[in-house]
Amino acid sequence: MTVLWVNLAIVFLLSLLSRYFSSTLVLNNSLVSIKPNKFLAFGTILSFILVSGLRNNIGDTPFYMHTYRINDFNWEFIKSQDDIGFGILQMILKRFSEDPQILIFTTALITNVLIIIGLYKYSRLFELSIYVYVTGGLFLVTMNGIRQCLATAIIFVATKYLIEGNRFKYILVIIFASFFHQSALILIPISFLVRFRAWSKATLVLLLFSIIIVLGFNQFSSILFSAIEDSQYGVYSQFNEGGANIIRVIVFGAPLVLAFFGRERLRELFPESDIIVNMAIIGLVFMIISTANWIFARFNIYFELYQIILISWMVKVFRKKDQSLVYYAIILCYLAYFFYESVINLNIIYRSNYLG
Repeated sequence: MTVLWVNLAIVFLLSLLSRYFSSTLVLNNSLVSIKPNKFLAFGTILSFILVSGLRNNIGDTPFYMHTYRINDFNWEFIKSQDDIGFGILQMILKRFSEDPQILIFTTALITNVLIIIGLYKYSRLFELSIYVYVTGGLFLVTMNGIRQCLATAIIFVATKYLIEGNRFKYILVIIFASFFHQSALILIPISFLVRFRAWSKATLVLLLFSIIIVLGFNQFSSILFSAIEDSQYGVYSQFNEGGANIIRVIVFGAPLVLAFFGRERLRELFPESDIIVNMAIIGLVFMIISTANWIFARFNIYFELYQIILISWMVKVFRKKDQSLVYYAIILCYLAYFFYESVINLNIIYRSNYLG
């Protein structure tokens, strides 16, 4: 964990300095945007890439390295796989090196660059988003679900199209991302759902729907797993390891509670917030369902980045005199959660041939 703790300190400090030396655009005496210093933001990205890209363990990393090492990624083999985009990527990389570290480094580079670009663009407090990206656990997840996180990062950088209502371009990006993980296709129907006003009746229906699914999970799971039994996700029906930790649900839901009470102020500060809030709400729906079966938490990966953006705006919803208290409360709470989840619960051990 030492490397991960050092990385947390480095990226938080660099992103904090990046915002401190930011450029501010003011129009008609009104704040339009704050752009953190790009050079320091690049340093943040670099730290993430090195730590993630030079690892040789955590989650399914050893499996991907073993698969890369033993397989010959020709067209016949690639066509036999479900996610051909990931196969093509490995075929290209094998032309340069047989060392599987190149795969880990490349996926870490693409994933983290795209994610940090999105956080840089839409976060109000850039360093808080970076901090929660690590302490909330998503950075660790990117080192586990490599293909799905790669697909998530590709779609996340296309958030612009979702906000603008350009569904054609957004769906094209989703289809491209699905070549790396087919579950990305779930975002096509969701892209139509998130256009409604946040906290409307549709929001209540979504949350009630998730609770009903949990209460009647046996019937719901039977229908779902029967529908996907012939796909690559049919194996999920064999998982029976209980539900997700309720603490994760609370951590994910807490910012949405604040967003509800500060919804009018949030719209004033961040006019595009309805879509961000709706994406985070759908993520909460999956988290609630995952209390019945943890495998549904995997879908939440597509929505957690929007929760991170939301947290960065929550501080500004409060009165100015309370903002410092809220800021430090978020820092302390997420630090405690990171310690609990990574050290006590998962006992994460970071290994690398390059970083000690």
